[in-house]
Amino acid sequence: MAYVDGHRKERFSLLLLEPSEIYFEDYSVFSYPANFPEEEAIKRKQKGRLKVCSKSLVFEPNDINKPILKFQLSECTIIDQWNGSLLSKLDTKGNVIRVVSEQVVEIEGGVIAPYRFKRERQAYLFTLNYVSASHCLPQILQLRRAATLPGVEQASMIAAIVMSRQSRVSFDTSWLEDLYETIILETTGNRITPLVTNPGRILLTSSRIYFQPYNNAEPWPVLKIRLSDIKRAVKRRFLLRHVGIELYCSNNSSIKHLFLTLKSHEERENLYSKLLEQPALDLEDTATDSMTLLWQNGMISNYDYLLYLNSMADRSFNDLTQYPIFPWVISNYTSSTLDISDPSSYRDLSKPVGALNEDRLQKLMERYEEMADPKFMYGSHYSTPGFVLYYLVRQMPQYMLCLQNGKFDHPDRMFNSIPDTWRNVTTNTSDFKELIPQFYEPENKGEFLVNSQNLEFGFRQDGTKVKDVELPKWAKDPQDFIIKLRSALESDIVSENIHHWIDLMFGYKQQGEEAVKAKNVFYYLTYEGAIDLDSIKDINERYSLEVQIMEFGQTPKQIFTHPHPERKLPRIMQDRLWSQNFYVEAKDGIQSEQASGDKPSLKHKKSIMQECHWNRNMESLTIITEYKLHKEEVTDVTISSDGKNIFSVSQDSLLKMYSLEDKRQLRSINISNMALSSCYLMDDDKTMITSSWDNFIYTYNISYGKIISSTMAHNDAVTDISWNRGILATASWDATAKVWQYNQQQCLRPYNCNELMAELDHETGVTCVDLSHDNSLLVSGTSEGHISFWSLQTFTLIGQFSIHFGMIYAVSFSPDGEKVASCGKDHTLNIMDVKTGTQLLSKNAGEELRCLCWDGLIILTGSESGKIMVWDLVTAKLVNTIAGHSGPVTCLSVSKKGDLVVSGSEDKKVIVWHTGQL
Repeated sequence: MAYVDGHRKERFSLLLLEPSEIYFEDYSVFSYPANFPEEEAIKRKQKGRLKVCSKSLVFEPNDINKPILKFQLSECTIIDQWNGSLLSKLDTKGNVIRVVSEQVVEIEGGVIAPYRFKRERQAYLFTLNYVSASHCLPQILQLRRAATLPGVEQASMIAAIVMSRQSRVSFDTSWLEDLYETIILETTGNRITPLVTNPGRILLTSSRIYFQPYNNAEPWPVLKIRLSDIKRAVKRRFLLRHVGIELYCSNNSSIKHLFLTLKSHEERENLYSKLLEQPALDLEDTATDSMTLLWQNGMISNYDYLLYLNSMADRSFNDLTQYPIFPWVISNYTSSTLDISDPSSYRDLSKPVGALNEDRLQKLMERYEEMADPKFMYGSHYSTPGFVLYYLVRQMPQYMLCLQNGKFDHPDRMFNSIPDTWRNVTTNTSDFKELIPQFYEPENKGEFLVNSQNLEFGFRQDGTKVKDVELPKWAKDPQDFIIKLRSALESDIVSENIHHWIDLMFGYKQQGEEAVKAKNVFYYLTYEGAIDLDSIKDINERYSLEVQIMEFGQTPKQIFTHPHPERKLPRIMQDRLWSQNFYVEAKDGIQSEQASGDKPSLKHKKSIMQECHWNRNMESLTIITEYKLHKEEVTDVTISSDGKNIFSVSQDSLLKMYSLEDKRQLRSINISNMALSSCYLMDDDKTMITSSWDNFIYTYNISYGKIISSTMAHNDAVTDISWNRGILATASWDATAKVWQYNQQQCLRPYNCNELMAELDHETGVTCVDLSHDNSLLVSGTSEGHISFWSLQTFTLIGQFSIHFGMIYAVSFSPDGEKVASCGKDHTLNIMDVKTGTQLLSKNAGEELRCLCWDGLIILTGSESGKIMVWDLVTAKLVNTIAGHSGPVTCLSVSKKGDLVVSGSEDKKVIVWHTGQL
């Protein structure tokens, strides 16, 4: 709504026009009915504003008790300059426009009600108060000519008129807030709100972004947003074209969000990049790179995660053609009670709505099989503007009137009953709609279910008046209904199955063969990439496609191409989080060096699966002792099970044993003539496995003080080892990882501890390996950034992912074996879901991360600058950075009790830290 004449609020809104209709300008006029004698017409005159729009003329009288009059240009038989008699009192300056129309639409003032369509010939005279008829009449006549054309030609002519008018307008720089701000970019664009596209000028400066509409329909002549108030900037689709930007602003801003579209993808990209370059912009860290991990950890609710996925898939509350979608989760709407712990109360989330009823699905599939390409299973979509407003008509009636040309739906087709709607979407062969977020928002108290405005929606065939929405018997009132639905959405049953629905809506079952298998195929024009509108030159074809895209529904942008990971809370998290209802709100919307050819000192110490988790005070490490016994870089460290002794290996080829009790070195063993790269202390605290750049792996008995086994494992340096319950994995620069069976009995005979089980070939040097807790999988990382998963049952590659740029320094399974953490030369810490290959977290630390160890909830990483970084994976945040070394931290180890941390570095130093109260 716009404000004029001081404090009078205009009743005119762009929602009174057809969707996508353009409002150009208005004029101060007096209106006279022309079908009366002049004296009577003068008595009936009204002062108001005549608004010129692309498909209609709208007269808004100043008297709020009088209806707004709308004249469709296609219904106007005469629009001309009226010339009255010389004695006429109506026209003393020749500035009168006559409008004769076969139909006049009356829109009530002060109430929301269906429009009145008066189908009778009526004539009106409008005397212009401040401009001449010759000023505005040519434009009106041009628009009227367009209105007489077929739809496609009409749209083309209106677009040409709009472009011509807009090209003559530039941004009025007198509206700049600050004389010192620099203009960065000026372009044309549209502001998008539900059902409304309002064109204007977009101006980006060094301190603000401005939107100047071409009309006065907005509450302000120029919208001004400080760049410092913008918290998020998200790229958006609009009508399946990548031309939108949505800005989310702070509470201090004049507007909470702004959705803009530009003419082309290139113009959108230019504005977006220029915006991000401005120093005044201070975007929030919304942790979108770790939302899936936060959801898995229970830090955000199912509701918030679904909102996040909708945003990622270009669904926006500002665009009814791409409104956020939520699933039906409850299937019981007839019982008097609802047991949300009973699986039978729930809908099968692995199936789309159209496949929930087997009988209906069989009929649809029979039609599908007989259909010519492009085939589709469902003749309607699960989300369209009409479906959204079907649910929200009581709360947003003006939008429904806009969408349906001034009418509400037939009373029997309205949203009258929850049970009836569920029955319809599971039985009707043309109704497959899902829900909207409002069904799961207790804070809104279910207001959209109540006819609080006492709107007149009419009477149903059985004589009942359309009032509030009928609720299931198990709901006391709308708020109770919404609370129970939200409880169901957050239930264990939904949490364990919602990933199936995500696969259908946003994931790998959305398109292609997987969609066919899942019975999830919709009309081809609903999918992103199905057609390139910009490449279509035929205006008739393009217009037809645009109308279909807008009205039929749009499938969300596909986010995932692999199965979405399940929501499995780490066991230690379940009591901690669920008992506290510990949720945070979800929020919407890197080049690296190449690995060198030198053999690096890589090492991390894997945290082999432990029954207990680490001390929760891991972020507050305190130095107990530090020592420098090696002459070269420390490459790996480990701690005895009793926490009394520290073992370390180095590029100086020595294995050192240090006593924490005596604060002195107990052993110094020359294992090899070349650098040692990794070590592992077995559970007996007597047997040490080490690897060397001399291509060998060695087994050293601490009690005997001698090497009891040596095996030439590779054709190049052994870079890493991993040991777990009799299985040894080795990595090498010879581009292989090998798996060995360790036999302690055979170690009684020299040089024969390890029996080769498999050789796993890679394309480049393998820098790190780790075994899963059950020895079913091996993960390897390479010098070129590839992470590979190998089956230890078949010794075959089951997945390979390029999630790093350059060398990977460390990989490690979580204790439960469901995730893998990795870090590398590209400064990033990544976490992947093992089962699906989904990247759950990617954090740029700003420097190389040379090593890591973790317990599933906390990760310690060693950085290039000599610091230990502590990451809390529950919140997906860096919680502390602890300085200790003067060179890169190359290896880390944590004691079994989780109370000690040991770090080694290129500075040749070993530091022992305590993780809690001393």
